[in-house]
Amino acid sequence: MLTIRTIDKAHEADLQLKNEPFPLFGLLLPAYQNGAWTYQVKRFPKENCTEMCFPDEAYHYDELCKNSILLGAYDGETCVGLAILRHSQSHFLYLYDLKVNAAYRRKRIGMALLDRAKALAQELGYRGLYTQGQDNNLGACLFYLKNGFVIGGLDTYTYKGTSQENKADVLFYYDAKEPRPGML
Repeated sequence: MLTIRTIDKAHEADLQLKNEPFPLFGLLLPAYQNGAWTYQVKRFPKENCTEMCFPDEAYHYDELCKNSILLGAYDGETCVGLAILRHSQSHFLYLYDLKVNAAYRRKRIGMALLDRAKALAQELGYRGLYTQGQDNNLGACLFYLKNGFVIGGLDTYTYKGTSQENKADVLFYYDAKEPRPGML
């Protein structure tokens, strides 16, 4: 049975959930016109689809606890998903990391973690959540849009001078005061 719970000191090893590859099958192309964000989806031809894997983090429980909420998705006692929420000075709680073990993807675990994060944001007096996704991680971008997030910005500069220079970060916001059904 799947449960979502706060990761405590006794389960700090669960923070080391490995990153696993995810497919790169298109781009989210945001546009800001007349005071509103819109987007288009550009899917890659099958022969141009690839995979990517983020480097594993070396999370330290004691450091993270100073400014973060740590959520784990558990199948029994096995951590299969992770959400790290950071307190912020804005009216939105920052979803710093969200990942699900590859064998458990497409089983609504990411959605369950997001639902708990949304509830926590409200309980703590935040207006909602914000996060970011690379424009070429179309699966993640569409996931956030499907779960009531809206585009709130585009950062085209953060990867300048890096090996990922051709990418941009799309900023996503979930506003509990203006809930939106999934747009897909």
